[in-house]
Amino acid sequence: MAASIHFLESARQFHLRNDQISYIFSVSEDGKLLHLYYGKALPERDYSHLIEMCSRPMTTYRKEGDFLYSLEHLKQEFPEYGTSDFRHPAIMIRQENGSKISDFRYMKHHIFKGKPTLDGLPATYVEDENESQTIVVTLRDELIKVEIDLHYTIFSDLPVISRHIEVRNLSLDTHYIQQIASLNLDLPDANYEWLQLSGAWARERYIKTRTLSQGIQSIESTRGISSPHHNPFVALKRKETTEHQGEVIGVTFVYSGNFLIQAEVDTWDTTRLQVGINTFHFEWKLAPNDQFISPEALLVFSDKGLNGMSQSFHQLFRTRLARGFWKEKKRPVLINNWEATYFDFTEEKLLTIARTAKQVGVELFVLDDGWFGERINDRAGLGDWYVNPDRLPEGIGHLAKQIREIGLQFGLWFEPEMVNKDSQLFREHPDWHIHTPNRPVCHGRNQYVLNFTSDQVIEHIFQKMSAIIEEAKLDYIKWDMNRTLTEVYSCELPADQQGEVFHRYVLGVYKLYERLTSTYPNILFESCSSGGGRFDPGLLFYAPQAWTSDDSDAIERLKIQYGTSLLYPVSSMGAHVSIVPNHQLNRITPLKTRANVAYFGAFGYELDLNQLDPQELEEVSQQISFYKQYRELLHSGSFYRLLSPFESQETAWMVVSKDKKIAILAHYKMLNQVNHPFRRLKLQGLNPNAIYQIDQHDYSGAELMQAGFSITDASSGEHNNQSPLPPTYDFDSRIWVIQQK
Repeated sequence: MAASIHFLESARQFHLRNDQISYIFSVSEDGKLLHLYYGKALPERDYSHLIEMCSRPMTTYRKEGDFLYSLEHLKQEFPEYGTSDFRHPAIMIRQENGSKISDFRYMKHHIFKGKPTLDGLPATYVEDENESQTIVVTLRDELIKVEIDLHYTIFSDLPVISRHIEVRNLSLDTHYIQQIASLNLDLPDANYEWLQLSGAWARERYIKTRTLSQGIQSIESTRGISSPHHNPFVALKRKETTEHQGEVIGVTFVYSGNFLIQAEVDTWDTTRLQVGINTFHFEWKLAPNDQFISPEALLVFSDKGLNGMSQSFHQLFRTRLARGFWKEKKRPVLINNWEATYFDFTEEKLLTIARTAKQVGVELFVLDDGWFGERINDRAGLGDWYVNPDRLPEGIGHLAKQIREIGLQFGLWFEPEMVNKDSQLFREHPDWHIHTPNRPVCHGRNQYVLNFTSDQVIEHIFQKMSAIIEEAKLDYIKWDMNRTLTEVYSCELPADQQGEVFHRYVLGVYKLYERLTSTYPNILFESCSSGGGRFDPGLLFYAPQAWTSDDSDAIERLKIQYGTSLLYPVSSMGAHVSIVPNHQLNRITPLKTRANVAYFGAFGYELDLNQLDPQELEEVSQQISFYKQYRELLHSGSFYRLLSPFESQETAWMVVSKDKKIAILAHYKMLNQVNHPFRRLKLQGLNPNAIYQIDQHDYSGAELMQAGFSITDASSGEHNNQSPLPPTYDFDSRIWVIQQK
């Protein structure tokens, strides 16, 4: 069925529904929005009986003489602090008299087809109004004359609800927003495990799980970026939920700056889940007639386990978050020169790599850091987006022309948000970086953050990048961001707006991205932040792929890509084959395994192909041919996680075409084992009634999914001439193509 939003007037009840989910809330007698239900789809009817009230000691009540109606014990849509609810609120507004108490009550609502855009912010979208329905519920605080629009959109074909909030000041006073949650979800129990994606540089998005308990559990960023430390995503899963069965709620934030996701479990075991801009160093001045729009939060329910949740996010992100020319287009196989040369390159050296790359089937050559300004190391040149004449004496356009004559597309690395002190830009504009007056400034990687709250700074960077883009006729841009924000202050803003700097910085990044992507719609953008430091849904709106991690070791990438797949599709993960010994871990892994991991991403190479022997070059050529044959399936098929690297020395996953006629199964070993048990792997997503061929043997889909597929190898027993397979080794891997007959 199509998405529907039904208002039952007799109960003042709203029911958002499609074939998969229901989301139900109602309006109380005094205009508060009470949450009734979120989960698997329910029929249309009155659910007022789900509002539970009783008299409790030490409770405050809303109405004189009434000992039942207390917001402390009710599940709400948009809670406030201080008027009988003592849990964390969805909004807090500081008023001119110093009060932070508010009382927002239902005023009106509007239901319509489709989904509106968010001004200046990334958000999911629809291409046809019949793909979704939206309700805007308007609340008003009569005393301070502030109105709030709560936006809910339910998608027709996905178990997805999007949420955001718009605040308008209709008074003659100035107010200050100190807290605003884009999503508040009050759940009737706390019987959940909290799953988050956490880590650090080079080990981003590891899966961490804990049991919800009374008190507050949270993840956040205070760094000005979404960060490698905590991704803006949380899943609440039932304890019995597995990858492929059981209930789970997933939430994420379409935002690239400071965020806070928290679950507050009270002493009656109800759970309040909130997603929004971090309150840390946040205060937004709302002058008369001003409006504030919160970023979008996304809510997914699955009763088909974590993998069911992931597939919903994958489809949504691939088709209704990523935009433009490259959204679902085949991504080119690229080679990046960074780990091949670092700063030590000449034009001829680059061309030598490019010629070999063309011979083995690479389609795109990417020149990384070091091509601009006085950039001979990481201490100089950032901000000077003009060609380094010592490195490329005939200019970037000349190099690009030669690369194209070889038969490759051409791309460049930029770090638009940064500046070195040793640069022409810094010498001409020493006040353009983020700093607090009269205080020392921290550096990271010898660089400083440009003040993207300033339109003048953004305009300057756009003009410089635009000149290079047009001279080189770029096909691809890698946008890097290699440090976080410190001494956060903007000379552009008055004292009472310094709490806006973190958010305005992110809005400035979006503004430059929007201008570049709209001016140059055919360029493929890849985001990067020291690898995966800003791998978030917000940037997928502008760049359909992101460099997943600076850690390019294949075995470490198993955990990184497995964790990333909880939320993000394969098509979004930049994944490259790099040199061995690996530059991050000094580990030596087989060339085969390096490719078998990188296939499940936006595929490429990060090495000097001329350092490989003829046999290895032939293997690379075969790898690229395989990827080109199956990249559409790898990027748009349904992805299934089968064995977790966080639970054993093995990893397995597979991807299945939409028509279920073809699939690719991958199995990876970390450390080898001797005399280990026989192993069968239960596959997923196939047609149980079809016959599939694997390695020239026939299997039914039912057998592969119920009895399993044998992944036993020769190391299970003694190696001899009768072993069916060659001996395996540490870091071994296999790929199977599964074809329906």
